Amino acid sequence: MTGLPGHDREKALRCRGPRQETLLRMLENTLAHAERPGELIVYAGLAKAARDHAALEKIIEALSELEEDETLVVQSGKPIGVFPTGPRAPLVLMANSNLIGRWATGEHFYELERRGLIAWGGYTAGDWQYIGSQGIVQGTYQTFTAVADEHFGGDLAGRLVVTAGLGGMGGAQPLATVMAGGVALCVEVDAARIARRIDSGYLERGTESVDEALAWARERAAAGAPGSIGLLGNAAEVLPELRSRGLVPDVVTDQTSAHDLLYGYVPAGMSPEDAAAMRDGDPVELGRRARASIAAHVECMLGWQDDGAVVFEYGNNLRAQAAENGVDAFRIPIFIERYIRPLFCRGLGPFRWVATSGDPADIDLIDAMVVREFPGNPLVQRWIPVAREHVRQAGLPSRISWLAHGERARLALLVNEAVGRGEIRGPVAFTRDHLDAGGVSQPLRETENMPDGSDAVSDWPLLNALLNAGSGADLVAIHAGGGGYAGYMQSAGVTLVADGTPAAAERIAAALTADTGIGIMRYADAGYPAAADAVRDSGLRWFG
Repeated sequence: MTGLPGHDREKALRCRGPRQETLLRMLENTLAHAERPGELIVYAGLAKAARDHAALEKIIEALSELEEDETLVVQSGKPIGVFPTGPRAPLVLMANSNLIGRWATGEHFYELERRGLIAWGGYTAGDWQYIGSQGIVQGTYQTFTAVADEHFGGDLAGRLVVTAGLGGMGGAQPLATVMAGGVALCVEVDAARIARRIDSGYLERGTESVDEALAWARERAAAGAPGSIGLLGNAAEVLPELRSRGLVPDVVTDQTSAHDLLYGYVPAGMSPEDAAAMRDGDPVELGRRARASIAAHVECMLGWQDDGAVVFEYGNNLRAQAAENGVDAFRIPIFIERYIRPLFCRGLGPFRWVATSGDPADIDLIDAMVVREFPGNPLVQRWIPVAREHVRQAGLPSRISWLAHGERARLALLVNEAVGRGEIRGPVAFTRDHLDAGGVSQPLRETENMPDGSDAVSDWPLLNALLNAGSGADLVAIHAGGGGYAGYMQSAGVTLVADGTPAAAERIAAALTADTGIGIMRYADAGYPAAADAVRDSGLRWFG
């Protein structure tokens, strides 16, 4: 679909300025992609855009009445108040599911969540930056192309990728594999998710038959033709069966919601409905069964790794859960350290923009601008053409692409000028995933095995948020774990609005320089020579 449900792109502003209206449309767009909209849950089992419907209504009301020199404060999806802060202050400041030390446990989070006192924002749900599966498809594509470059001569043609999970995050896997030239066999326990991915164009076909799935996948791989198939079943059961048949995939990963034992991973022998019923009746037993199933799942992945497959965790806490059951799970590498961190050292990461006019032509114009302005960025030059061919727009037209320090501010300033000239029909929101150079500390994912041992230091994303707020970003958020991630991560999110004005240009130049600048300094400080070179080349003042 184009635009937002029930919203005419020519409709007059409902807010007191285009910046406020843009943030409101970003909130609406996030909810337009929600997996369980009635519960305001966007993805990953429990990641919410607002704490409850009463809070959502108050947020919308507050945004509609917010003045240019005021700031709305949101605590775990609930609006708290509005403060007079000045014209360069953020319009929205928020904090989601941040818990103190010894209380940062899943059990404590769930108790607070049941009492309506907290909400988990995920990465981009709670701060209204989610753009559907496209938001992760580029990063997944980037990972798979990095795998192809290192192991398979530059593409995945004729290669079989076995994975699981087709939810809000994992739903990007089949399309990303196809875009990289490979064949994806994706196990998913929820038939509705398979149907949703087929309907969205992210998945080619589905089946309940292991025999049919294997035959079709092998046929495509033998022909060197890309393809994707969703196999209905539980990963903890289906993957061991595939291995027992002698299958050795070329690549194995996973994007089930293993971070959350109660609302995410469905134990073997149970349906999603069974798991929901046990969650209400015996959550302790549900968690035990889920972790035991994850252990079997990871044992199979380890077996395939020993067989010669390229195996990696895709950041869903799968290894940590299996390790709790005694599995030597950390023999499996994490995708960030293995394939992505060299990019982060240069400030390269998942930058995204949303055309809040609802007009796809705005994204077409920016696509052309990106290809023209950054000929020396091979990630852009490879990605934009395949994205235009394969990625369907859903909700507000948007794009994601990996741009580096300096490139992001340059693009956003060019777009702001185009908005001011009327070449782009409305304001453009610029944001990024929290999974970025300066956006997150998570010792079992983004910052695992830092060379100086600073894996768990959370100062960096907090400094990132403070810098962005001081630079005048329109929305700044700090998130922590909640649920199964409780105590294991800290992250920061940011949104900038290009509305065509000189004031927007000032905010963009300051915030987008600071946002990636603190990121490359973080990696330089940890001891990466490439990051130190990037800092020096950027002209930033660094005391390293």
